[in-house]
Amino acid sequence: MKLKTLMAVTASAAALMTSAAMADTTLNALFMSQAAYSEDNIKSMTASFEAANPGTKVDLEFVPYEALHDKIIAASGAGDDGYDVVLFDVIWPAEFAERGFLTDVSDRVAADLTSKIFDGAWTTVEYDGKRYGMPWILDTKYLYYNTEILANAGIETPPETWAEVLEQAKVIKDKGLVEYPLVWSWSQSEAMICDFTTLTAAHGGSFFDDGKPAFETGGAKAALDYMKTSLGDGLTNPSSLEYFEEDVRRVFSAGDAAFAMNWTYMNSLVNDPNESKVAGKVGVMSAPGVDGVSEASAVNGSMGLGIPSNSPHADQAWAFINHLTNQSTQEEFANLSLPIWKASYSQSAVTDGQEDLVAAADKSIAVMYPRPLVASYTEVSSILQKHLHGSLLDQTTSEEALANAAKRVARIR
Repeated sequence: MKLKTLMAVTASAAALMTSAAMADTTLNALFMSQAAYSEDNIKSMTASFEAANPGTKVDLEFVPYEALHDKIIAASGAGDDGYDVVLFDVIWPAEFAERGFLTDVSDRVAADLTSKIFDGAWTTVEYDGKRYGMPWILDTKYLYYNTEILANAGIETPPETWAEVLEQAKVIKDKGLVEYPLVWSWSQSEAMICDFTTLTAAHGGSFFDDGKPAFETGGAKAALDYMKTSLGDGLTNPSSLEYFEEDVRRVFSAGDAAFAMNWTYMNSLVNDPNESKVAGKVGVMSAPGVDGVSEASAVNGSMGLGIPSNSPHADQAWAFINHLTNQSTQEEFANLSLPIWKASYSQSAVTDGQEDLVAAADKSIAVMYPRPLVASYTEVSSILQKHLHGSLLDQTTSEEALANAAKRVARIR
């Protein structure tokens, strides 16, 4: 009897240990290391989640934006060793959903959340009537300007149209205040496509019409012409053709540009004396419009958090996503990325110290223009990047670049 009792106790203890081991879960989460929330922000959010969920640990991996898409795809074949939570761009849900990379979480999203979150944020995670995650980063590019340079140029108010941007830039250049008043992220990358989209929207253009390329003429051509003119007139820093967003921030922070297009995160950093020489001399506004066409312009640069289809920890992953995206968490870290929640924009935690940014966001969020929401977007973007960049380098005219891009895109569409 004693031996049987000992065996029973041993078996019971082993079962308890196995159960405890199973209860301890490690989530693998993939994020980007630039723009929006900082790595320190995400680590702080994660620490508070782990404290509230002692059975769950989160291993964080940060990669540059340019590596994010391919990392998610590569991990889709890793079985249980892949990621449990991934950050994805608004341009990828169609591809990821059709290829089965992301879990449909429509049934997990509470019905009452729909009206509480901006429509532009929801588009980040939606495809074909289903939701593949929760929106997390609600973002667009804003026009930043150096108030001191404008004042020294005798300019009393910032530009209201894209034409006025060039006019004011010319005044600033002619007065010798800065060699190149404009700086952009026009490397052959998605960053350039975001600026091209903003300008296309401002000029009333579109990417597709009835499924066929529509960027050979109209607003898209006007957008590329605008970009080329700003370079040809010596108003845009020619190094913009090699720049990403952090390069733009660096140049503007050094006082070497009067105007810059960049995401929300730049507002806090260019006003930080430890990061910027122009702190306290920065204005921010929604990207302007075009006379008779638009009053403002914006690209939808939002991002969402989803659960890869091969994750073995969907419940815990969803709990982590809910923590990162809930209203209180987002309001606590609103200095680098504004919340997805409509009600947050009346909270002092969000508005205090960044009233101009919130005012600009109020205008921009309403007009955010999407890049093509198609499963073949990555290929479409690559084609456009190549031909737009070549034209900006004066290798082709606007007409030739867009016509060649349209022919290539038509083949894959």
